[in-house]
Amino acid sequence: MMALCLKQVFNKDKTFRPRKKFEPGTQRFELYKKAQASLKSGLDLRTVVQLPPGESINDWIAVHVVDFFNRINLIYGTMSEYCTERSCPIMSGGLKYEYRWQDDSKYKKPTKLSAPQYMCMLMDWIEMLINNEDIFPTRIGVPFPKQFQQVCTKILTRLFRVFVHVYIHHFDSIINMGAEAHVNTCYKHFYYFIREFSLVDHRELEPLVRMPQVGLG
Repeated sequence: MMALCLKQVFNKDKTFRPRKKFEPGTQRFELYKKAQASLKSGLDLRTVVQLPPGESINDWIAVHVVDFFNRINLIYGTMSEYCTERSCPIMSGGLKYEYRWQDDSKYKKPTKLSAPQYMCMLMDWIEMLINNEDIFPTRIGVPFPKQFQQVCTKILTRLFRVFVHVYIHHFDSIINMGAEAHVNTCYKHFYYFIREFSLVDHRELEPLVRMPQVGLG
């Protein structure tokens, strides 16, 4: 029953962007399958995120960055009708935290945006990066660039802010949709992964540290 409910709640037609897929037959596809199997096995999420023996850490990070992009994209796509220019004129996490947008093209200085605008810029930016072969190479034998983990840290830091905004400003909507357990599991998976590999500065995690609904204790 819960599975059916979540299937209706997280409708694939509501995704914010098309899902990024792994090519069958590639090492990354096999790693993705391994990660998904572990996730469904009921293992402790702290164990699930650990690097499998003999695997490349950059491949493992790449697989998870793409998967988290897909999952968080889906969560926000479902919430987006409640997150409007009127309800969320500033991209924030409560009164204490405000997130401004900056990139290397249109916004060269940190700029105030509404939450929907910020999300749109963020998903476009991540999509551009994960489809860039120079950063996320998919061909066998092509190495990851030296700055790969640095780029992933920036992606994951900004994706974390989506959780902050959703939890602090739209948690009632999550509960009303019956999606609390699903969102919490996705967040815990994300949290344990970034902590396992020290991919996000601990100061960025402050907004959700003391939120009991997250369920991290």
